[in-house]
Parts: sequence; structure tokens; C-alpha cells
Amino acid sequence: MDGEAYFAAVASAVERARRSVFILGWDIDSRIRMYRDGRPRAMPNRLGSLLNAAAARSKELHIRILDWDFAMLYALEREPLPILRLGWQSHKRVHFRLDDQHPIGASHHQKIIVVDDRIAFVGGLDLAQGRWDTPAHAADEPRRRDNGHQYPPFHDVQMLVDGETAVALGQLARRRWRRVTGKKAPPTKESADPWPPDIAPDVMDVQVGIARTEPAFNAGGEVREVEALYRDAIAAAKSSIYIENQYLTSAALGKALAARLEEKNGPEILLVLPRECSGWLEETTMGVMRARVLRQLRQADRYGRLRVFYPSAEGLGSHFIQVHSKLLVVDDRLLRIGSANLNNRSMGLDTECDLAIEAERPEVQQALAGFRHRLLAEHLGSDPTTVAAAVERQGSLLRAVETLNKGPRTLRPLNGAEENWLEQMVPEWPLVDPMQSTDMEQFINEFVAKDLDRSAWRRMDRRWIVLAAILLGALALTAAWRWTPLHDWPSLAKLQGWGAMIEGSVWAPWAVVACFVIGGMLMFPVTLLILATTLVFSPVPGFFLALGGCVASAVVSYGLGSLLGRETVHGLAGTRLHRLSQQLGRRGLVAVLVVRFLPIAPFIVVNLVAGASHINFRDFALGTVLGMAPGILAITIFEQSLVRVVRQPEIANIAILAGVLLGIFCIIWFLRRWIARKAQGETEGEDDG
Repeated sequence: MDGEAYFAAVASAVERARRSVFILGWDIDSRIRMYRDGRPRAMPNRLGSLLNAAAARSKELHIRILDWDFAMLYALEREPLPILRLGWQSHKRVHFRLDDQHPIGASHHQKIIVVDDRIAFVGGLDLAQGRWDTPAHAADEPRRRDNGHQYPPFHDVQMLVDGETAVALGQLARRRWRRVTGKKAPPTKESADPWPPDIAPDVMDVQVGIARTEPAFNAGGEVREVEALYRDAIAAAKSSIYIENQYLTSAALGKALAARLEEKNGPEILLVLPRECSGWLEETTMGVMRARVLRQLRQADRYGRLRVFYPSAEGLGSHFIQVHSKLLVVDDRLLRIGSANLNNRSMGLDTECDLAIEAERPEVQQALAGFRHRLLAEHLGSDPTTVAAAVERQGSLLRAVETLNKGPRTLRPLNGAEENWLEQMVPEWPLVDPMQSTDMEQFINEFVAKDLDRSAWRRMDRRWIVLAAILLGALALTAAWRWTPLHDWPSLAKLQGWGAMIEGSVWAPWAVVACFVIGGMLMFPVTLLILATTLVFSPVPGFFLALGGCVASAVVSYGLGSLLGRETVHGLAGTRLHRLSQQLGRRGLVAVLVVRFLPIAPFIVVNLVAGASHINFRDFALGTVLGMAPGILAITIFEQSLVRVVRQPEIANIAILAGVLLGIFCIIWFLRRWIARKAQGETEGEDDG
């Protein structure tokens, strides 16, 4: 339970490895510290150094690492280019590859570590930054820091197994390795037992089920064992269903849980979820979809058998304990732990792996109940014995929690509702949380041509809501600027004064272009560079400087992609972006417009892939100019109007701002229609050919 125990157990197992280590993950960071207790050890503490040292010490040891190949899309929260640390700069028997063997939009989400085919770890934890924590989840934990950044409390669970289960997981890892690399990894011969000596097993001599999700891809068929096991487990529950999960957006599983709540004598359901989804983007998408499922469950809860909580600790302030675990306990009979979230993509789109134990003997049943009591004890600031006694005394899991739910560590009721206007803006699950892959034609059409057959008035209703929200935000910003300490910050006049000074210099264009080029190479968000440029400079020069900077950055990174070549860019960005570029290349200018107008990957990633593969330079450059100019123009006009509102919050200026926003919406609507017609025309031309 939690990263402190898991990281130490993995380090101990790697130190004992003699022939083979497989690490399959959604993310990995070579810089993380495995032990944080301050005690000196013979082996290095940082993951990358530990793997190199282990390989150097044992001449027969091969360490194979598969990391999801979309790492660059998460560059701000991941190790920059882990291929440099774990691939090119590592020991010759530490093999690192980016796993790209899944459809567009899918991810490799399994978290599996297999050591010498003797033991294996499966669960929700990656060996990545922001995962380590203790069960106390204390607000002032100084060791909860990675790469110089403090992060909030993080809760997760992993299962450690040996015997035939470890052998089977080793076979799974080898199949994945061969699919990605085309190379076989031989089975491990006899070796010493690498089981960490500090870990005492909870149960012994039990069968373990392995449930997978694998999307259909190339010659591989679809596997939906995760979803099937969830459905069966929910349907079989008699007294209680205990769930911890990062998400709750699966339409199928939401329906299955609701059906049990509608039964007169159905089981109690206790859900432990995070207070919020991670980050603004997830909260406004997955958070909205979670609110829909929770509303469905509460409407079905006719007999009061549903409780939804989030864990809380004293002193966290605006932070919260991030529940990242993916586990299910049904009655005292079934335990499952793994990587699969309760969202649609984990049921059919991403690769997932869960482990399940069914209690066939009384001692196993006691162990599963004890594990659930340990989890609840952590969340309630109690101990497992007290929790077990409360469950026995109350005869109800929900009533037991209610009697113990007090003190600095508590489970607080989770409302989970979202604002109505936000719910109306977020589309249904197929777009945000898909269950299966879409090919490139469907992908473009989903974004470009969606809803064109609906009434324009129905679309405008939502845009008026957004318009009103932005106007209210502008007024709030005005009030904050005038009547809070914000007015002590550098004023708009100062910023624009600096811009005027730079603007008069002959070096101004070159300085701006250099900022865009360097910022692009450092993965700095291009939108922020545009915002800064159009704010600092006067409108006309600001627009042309921002557009010129974007084009220059795009051209330089396009040239770099061309220089590096397809193989190198494949290693950095993965073949899924390579395959995406093949589809984009067939559609030329229109495809580049789509990527610029509705970005589907970071700016530099698209540029590198385009330069290395299938988009010709003319379409790329022209599409970049035409695709980005409307957005930069809209930002420029909007910023100038907002500046006037901040300086002089008069009705006339607010009306101008409203008109600008309305104009922006109209331009977006027109461009969507135009791109859709062009895309349809090109598709029909291909069909005629």
C-alpha cells in the first residue's frame, strides 16, 4: 500500500535480480529516489543508476523497459526524453523502448514489473515522479518531493505475486516486448528467489486470475477481460462492493452499479474517489463525466445503500489526497488490484492488466477482509482491528465507516456535481473517453464535421453561455485588478511600455523570433508565447511578430525533423505519430489546417514528425500560416478589448468585448464549416479516383 513500500520493494527485488527484469509502464522516470529513509545502501538510490548498477553487477542480467510512446505529449509532467537516460546513456544490457503498438488515441497503461520470472508486481503505480508517499499522507511530508518539486499526497496499491502467476506475467511481458521490438526475450532459467525479505505475504497457495484489456491492432485481436470481470463481480456481489479508483466514467459499469442499487436486497456500495480530477483539463472533461455517472447512481439509490467519499487529511488546504488506486473488493470473496480505471478507455482502448483473488478458503476470506480493513483504517486514521470490530458490530460496511468517520483523517462525502454550463459544453463519452479506437478519417471528421447537420441556433445557445461566462470572468478580473493586491503587480501600461521600447529597436523582430524558436525547442507552450507577444506589443506589430515567430519556430523544427530522419523521430515521438503523419500527408493542406486549428499534439511534436515523414514543405508552411493566423488575430483583438475593460470598465468597452467574442465564435464556426467542406471534397475525390 502506497509508494514508500512499493518503491522499496522494487529496489530490493532489482538488487536480487540475476537474469531478467521487465518493466512495463505508462510512465517512468530515471531520476526518482527509490528509498527515502536516509539510510546508506550499497546500491544507488536513483532508479536509472540502480538499473545500470544491477546490470553491471550481474553479467547475465538483461533489463527491458517499455514506456508508453506518447511521453512527449506529457513533457511538462514527465522526464524530458527518457530515451536519453534509459536508452542511449545506459548500460548495454538495459534496453529501453517506447511502446507504440496500439491504435491512435490509445495508450499502454499496464504497470507490470517481472523479476527473473519468479516474482511480479501489478497495480496502479508507475516508477515515475509524483507517486511516492507514505500511508500517513501528511500535509507536511518533506520527502514527497521529486526533481525539486513538492507534490500533494498520493494513494495507490500494488500486488506482489510469485509462482505460476509470475511466470504467466513474464510471458505477457515477453509477448509485449516482441510485438514492440520484433525480438524474442528468452525465458529465465533457474535463479535465486528475488522476493523482498521485508515483505510478508498476506495469502499463500491461492490461484490468481489475470484480466487484460488489449485493443484490436494489426494482427492482434481485441481482449476485454477487465470489463467482463468487473461486470461479473458487480453482478455476483451479495453484501458489499468496495471500490477505490481514480475515475468513474465508464458508462457500462455505471449502469451495472446502478442496477444493483435498484434491487431491494442488493449490496451496499462504497466508492472512494479523489476529490477532484487532476488538473483543469481533466476536471472539465473527466470530472464532468464522473458527475453524470454519480447522478445516475444517486437516482438509482432507492434504498440508501450508496456512499461516495474522498479521503481527507488535516492541513492540506486547497490540496487533496490523489486517489490513484484501481481496486475492487466484493463482499469478503473477491479482491482485484491492477491498472484499469473505471473509465471507458480502460475497458477497450488502452492496454491494462489486473490481478484477482477469489476466496475459496476461510483463511483467504479473512485475508481479503483484512486488506479492506487496512485500506479503510488508512483513510479513517484508525487501525485494522478497530475497523474490523466496527464492521462486525454494525453488520454493515457503511454504518461501520460512519461510526469511525471523525478526527483529522476522514472520508468526506463527495458531491461531485459540476456546473450546468460546463456539463453542457462537454460532449458525451465517445469523444472525451472513448471505448475503442478511431481511424484517422473518423478522427478528423469527429473534430471538424461534427454537428454540422444540427441547427445553428442550438449550437449558438451554448456559445452564448460561454460568452456570458467569459464576460463575468472579465468583470471579476477588473474588480480584482482595481481592489485587490493585484494592482501592485506590473501594470499593463508598464508591460506595453517595455514593448514600445523593444518595438523601436531594429533587433525586436529577431529577438521575438529567437524566443519562439528557443521556446519551441524547450516545449514551452506556443499559446503563452503568442499571448505575451500580443500583450507587450501594440496590436499590428504584435500580430505579425507572433505569427512570424510561430512560422519560424515551425520551420526550424520541421527542418530538424527532416535532418534527424524518420528513425530518430520515431524513437523520440513514436510510430503512432508517424502513422498519423501518413494520414495527414494524404490530405495535404487541409490536414495541416486541422492540426493547427485544432491541435492534437504539442507544437514541436507535430513539426518534427511532419519534417521527418509525409507532409511536404509547401503544405506545411502554408497550412501553418493560414491555420494559426485567425487564432493569433483573435487573441490580439481580444487582448486589446480586455485591456480597455480592465482600464475603463465602462458599458461601451464591455459591449465591444462582447462583440469581439461573438465575432471570434462566428469565425470559428465559419472555419469549421470551410475545413469540413474541403475535407469532404478531398475524400470524395479520393473515392472517385
